[in-house]
Amino acid sequence: MLIRLYEENPNPRQVERIVDILRNGGVIIYPTDTVYSLGCDITNQKAVEKVASMKGIQVEKSRFSFICHDLSHLSDYTRPISNTVFKTMKRNLPGPFTFILEANNNVPRYFKGKKKTVGIRVPDNDIIRTLVRELGNPVFSTSVHDPDEILAYTTDPELIHEYYQDKVDAVIDGGYCGNEVSTIVDCTNDEIVVVRQGKGELIF
Repeated sequence: MLIRLYEENPNPRQVERIVDILRNGGVIIYPTDTVYSLGCDITNQKAVEKVASMKGIQVEKSRFSFICHDLSHLSDYTRPISNTVFKTMKRNLPGPFTFILEANNNVPRYFKGKKKTVGIRVPDNDIIRTLVRELGNPVFSTSVHDPDEILAYTTDPELIHEYYQDKVDAVIDGGYCGNEVSTIVDCTNDEIVVVRQGKGELIF
């Protein structure tokens, strides 16, 4: 199913349709401010496992991230952070950054394994942020981007749909995306460290 949404003014009826898919354990592909991504409701274990299976990874060993609408629910899933980290996040979000933070006990157990961290994303894209806001909790996110091979179907929503239509419940057509991944910022120690430079320049 290919659903067209416009970032400037996402159609509320279509938004509710997609949110219903997520609430019912569906998997979607959606645009961000970097690349198109696979996602589902983080509270639905079967959906999360389906996404991980599609990527050929185990959930507890994956480099997952949670897409949030804003920073208001940060404490729901992370341990307390310093003022420096919070100010850095506030300066750079919404934006093309994934912040690695210490996870708290609210992060579903099936994600954690031996990991004690969680990646937090607040993309500068109103489509996915509107969906997350209406859903009421974050969306599990992993890119459809293949770092070893730049493929056309990762940027063109119609080609993405053609490739994934039998694997996911909906592809959201939000226009063309780029092929540059997010910048990953590790905030688990005293020093804030850029561990992968992607799109965007972090403002300290």
